[in-house]
Amino acid sequence: MLSPSQFIEKHRPAGGRRSSKRDFIVDVFLRQSGHLGADELVTLIRNEDARISRATIYRTLQWMVDAGIARRVDFGDGKYRFEHSYRHPRHFHLICRSCQQSFEFLSSDIEMLLEEVANARRFTPSESVLQIYGKCEQCQTGLPDTTPRVPLELVFARDALRVAIATERSGLAFYQRAARLARDPRGRRVFERLAAEEREHLSTLEARYRELTEAEPQLEAQPAFLFFKSASNGLFAAGVEELSAPGVADREALRIGIRCERASYRFFKQYGERFEESEGKRIFLEFADEEREHFELLVREFRALVARQRSRKVKPRRTTSTPEKATTVRRASRPRAGTTRAGAAAGGSRKRA
Repeated sequence: MLSPSQFIEKHRPAGGRRSSKRDFIVDVFLRQSGHLGADELVTLIRNEDARISRATIYRTLQWMVDAGIARRVDFGDGKYRFEHSYRHPRHFHLICRSCQQSFEFLSSDIEMLLEEVANARRFTPSESVLQIYGKCEQCQTGLPDTTPRVPLELVFARDALRVAIATERSGLAFYQRAARLARDPRGRRVFERLAAEEREHLSTLEARYRELTEAEPQLEAQPAFLFFKSASNGLFAAGVEELSAPGVADREALRIGIRCERASYRFFKQYGERFEESEGKRIFLEFADEEREHFELLVREFRALVARQRSRKVKPRRTTSTPEKATTVRRASRPRAGTTRAGAAAGGSRKRA
């Protein structure tokens, strides 16, 4: 995972001039969480170094936006706020009009809908912003929010692990059922192997989840950040239902597995590449690699099964004599028989002589 300095270097424009003041401002900015106004950042910077001017801080903010280090957001109150992208994925906002607090979330279902609409209109989007305005729970009830806040990076990692764990559980259920139904011995061994790998991966992910939540006890109480409904329900859940249908043969079971693994790989790869550098990104990309390996194994086994079934259908041809050839053989055998009789007669004549 990139350190803050590596993250800055990655986003620094090629040939850009280095500045110690700018690097200091960026470093302070990356240590903050949530959304900051320009004046709030000025206060933070000048508390640490009063020699840095307001103009320098403003120019650095714009430089960070242009470089992709910071994102500028407008909550509709006429003031721009800024959030950094270091270990912080792009997201949507719920905005309370009463207290001006914002709450972040990310939904794969919303993103897929936006992509579908853009593709249908042959529209190439450069940026998407979703802000939902209303009144937060605290402003509605008058009760204070007593839940301690933790860095969004940790909430993101927690939710990424939850999605991966749900997928592993549904994958394990799929391969266990496929192994019970398989008639082909080799195919059964493949399903059993994949079930064992899913069980091992699941154990590893659950251990990482326990380690994460034990290190930050308040993490479990945090509201969800990722809303990945289809993945959270298990990307293999539909496949398990299909296996429950009567008469599912080995080839069909392999086809279902291939389709599920392909969908799972594409899902985790797509979102892993979209996320900014973070633990959640690493979890998704690692999981995508595992799903790709399973997909490739199933494709190889499907092709091998098809080849075995075809070879069993092709029977060796039996060579049979035609009537003409049989007649020829019989005709050819008569002289030999006659010759034998003649020889026997001649032998008898010699004896009589």
